Amino acid sequence: MAANAASRLPVPAPGPQLLVGERPGRWLRRSRRSAAALPLAQRLPQRIGTWLALGFLTLSAGVGIVLGGHLETLRANYGEPHHMLASLVGFGIDRVTISGIAELSEIEVLVAAGIDSKTSLAFFDADEARKRLEAAPMIREATVRKLYPSEVAITLTEREPFALWQVKGELFVIAADGTVIDKMDDGRFAHLPLVVGADANNRAREYLALRSEAGAMASHIRAATLVSGRRWNLKLDNGMDVRLPEIAPAEALKRLVSLQSDYRIMEKDLLAIDLRQPDRVVMRLTEEGAATRADQLKNNKTKKKGGEA
Repeated sequence: MAANAASRLPVPAPGPQLLVGERPGRWLRRSRRSAAALPLAQRLPQRIGTWLALGFLTLSAGVGIVLGGHLETLRANYGEPHHMLASLVGFGIDRVTISGIAELSEIEVLVAAGIDSKTSLAFFDADEARKRLEAAPMIREATVRKLYPSEVAITLTEREPFALWQVKGELFVIAADGTVIDKMDDGRFAHLPLVVGADANNRAREYLALRSEAGAMASHIRAATLVSGRRWNLKLDNGMDVRLPEIAPAEALKRLVSLQSDYRIMEKDLLAIDLRQPDRVVMRLTEEGAATRADQLKNNKTKKKGGEA
């Protein structure tokens, strides 16, 4: 009977088994502590494993690139590895803002700053870029700022082109203080006044002040040559040379203006006008003018002899 009753008792659901002699309360406390600690213990090995796997893949890819001879190709296409990686994670240079330019082009500024499509913002040296920009003759002052995540801001103060300077067969653009800005290699500055000769760049201001005394004739002055560092010779657009004195050249130039106004000397067959003497004007004729003048003198003499006869 007892045996039959026992056989009819419900069978307990399977679950954790208690060890012999262990109190249930103690097992439950250990179980809760183990359940809380288990995820933390699992996360650390998982993270280490992930980083090791990524590191291994990166190392494998790098070794494959080097051994396969593709490193130079990658550099040519995407830049140095550190720039390439920085760009891949979102720190490339997507925008460059440039302010303060007048004569320079955006491309010239980017080249001077060392910025191209392969440069990343993370490894871009703004101070070095500033130094490179200020080393450019056309730039007097520069400011360079990095604006994360992907922008560079450049502010420039250009040197203002003042005149052209020709020396030893080469032509340069100069600032008002005589500083050489750049070599003249295009037509952007062809409109600037031209000074010629050694040290003429440092006296360009003096020449332009003198030129202002020429009034309407100023537009006919094509260039000024500094002679022996003492005085100026002017070249007019009709090819005529005007020799000015060392002392009071502005007064001599006013005399030239008067000669043009009274005698239209620019329309004469003259090679040069010498104004170095305050009390006289010496003129040199062209070959054609000299021949014409000789014929006139010859005819005058013939007429004179005929009249006497």
